This record gives sequence, C-alpha cells and structure tokens, in this order.
Amino acid sequence: MSEKSRKSFSSQHKAKVALEAIQCNKTLNEIAQEYSVHPTQVGQWKKELLAQAPGIFDTKRGPKPEDPSASPERLYSEIGRLKMELDWLKKKSGIGQ
Repeated sequence: MSEKSRKSFSSQHKAKVALEAIQCNKTLNEIAQEYSVHPTQVGQWKKELLAQAPGIFDTKRGPKPEDPSASPERLYSEIGRLKMELDWLKKKSGIGQ
C-alpha cells in the first residue's frame, strides 16, 4: 500500500488563495479548482485570514524599545568591564591592599 504525501503550501500561496476567496469574484469551488486545493481548505484559509487581519495593523512602526533584561550577554560583559575598572581604580588608589 503506497502512502500519499501531503501537499504543503507556502504562506504566500495560502495568502493569495485566501485573498482571492475574500474578493468573492469566484466561488470557493472555482478557486479551489484553479489552485488545486480542496474547497474546504480554501474556506479555512479565508477564515484564518479574516480572523488575523485586525491584528496586522496593531503594531506600531519604528524600532522596538530594547528591554535591558533581554540581553544577558550584554549585561555580563558590562559587569566584567565594570569589575575591571573597579580593580584598576583600587590598585591605583591603594585601597585594595
């Protein structure tokens, strides 16, 4: 018995099919036949696109604010640099003896 492998579609392909389904110029069956996809799948992609559409424009433009706790490597390097400076200052001032 041979197993059929499932077709996998790129996100661009899914978006194209879903957008065409939203436009309502053709029926879901016509779109499915044109893109070699099952009509139920076209309906699911359309429903998913409509559900996620409002969130597309929620994000603000510009660079995202950097969270200082998000980069432990940067913090550890800063600690190391400050420790070296402190040791140098102690040595120069004679405090650390």
